Amino acid sequence: MFMAKLANASKQLADIAADACDDRRATDIRLIRVDKVTTLTDWLVVAGGQSDVQVRAIARSVEDRIEEHTQRLPLRREGVREGRWALLDYGELIVHVLQPRERGRYDLESFWGHGESHLYVASGSAPV
Repeated sequence: MFMAKLANASKQLADIAADACDDRRATDIRLIRVDKVTTLTDWLVVAGGQSDVQVRAIARSVEDRIEEHTQRLPLRREGVREGRWALLDYGELIVHVLQPRERGRYDLESFWGHGESHLYVASGSAPV
């Protein structure tokens, strides 16, 4: 029961992050469940930004939304200032926001391909 609540809480955190990415028009938002294949984290959110300004805006949106809903700040944040690949680590959730070149080079979706991947669909949108 306790583990189910924790799993549900980490999924809710991932959903909050994905919604925040969508608010800033991130592209190709993916949620990847990795709790069955690693102890590093439970969920990854991987999203695209087209410029350093957009990557920073998406990262800030995620931070603000998670803080608003959970009163939490990231344990660690990397690359936000540069705006090519921003990483926000919340423990049970790690958010990656990447420009197309970095996303193609590091291909996190393939690296974590043994996880359970979901394409984000905005609430109120019809599934594609």
